[in-house]
Amino acid sequence: MKLTEKEIEIIEILEKDARIPIETLAKMVSLSVEETEAIMKKLEEMKVIVQYAALVDWRKVDGHEGVTAMIDVKVTPKRGVGFDEVAERIYRFPEVKSVYLMSGAYDLSVVIEGRSMSEVAQFVSEKLSTLDSVISTTTHFILKKYKHDGTVFDQGDQDHRIVMAP
Repeated sequence: MKLTEKEIEIIEILEKDARIPIETLAKMVSLSVEETEAIMKKLEEMKVIVQYAALVDWRKVDGHEGVTAMIDVKVTPKRGVGFDEVAERIYRFPEVKSVYLMSGAYDLSVVIEGRSMSEVAQFVSEKLSTLDSVISTTTHFILKKYKHDGTVFDQGDQDHRIVMAP
């Protein structure tokens, strides 16, 4: 679908800050509040704007640190549906936050969240690797987030340094 320059400008601003006041957004794109609201409603109905979300630094909330893992998954695609069917089976698990079709050595990249490493390991061994199409998995645990979706986390935070041996 072809979008106007104003529609693209609104999307780019909202992608950086979805909580920007509508009045401020309208001024930034040189439109009235009513015109801006109408464009936003149209973009939401067209599913160009899929959802508004908050980016949370869970490390700062006691008892909610959790574990995030990125899992490379090699699968056998099914005739007629390719990777779509297995990707759908995977993204239906509540632990799964994202699923991407990838180029390279692995077919799918799956991001999951759990309360502990053992919970993630249990998900991989009991749910993910037991799916018919799954050939192999490689799990990578995220040790620290420095930047996510364009947002830098705690530039001055020195309490959580990770030092690697030479």
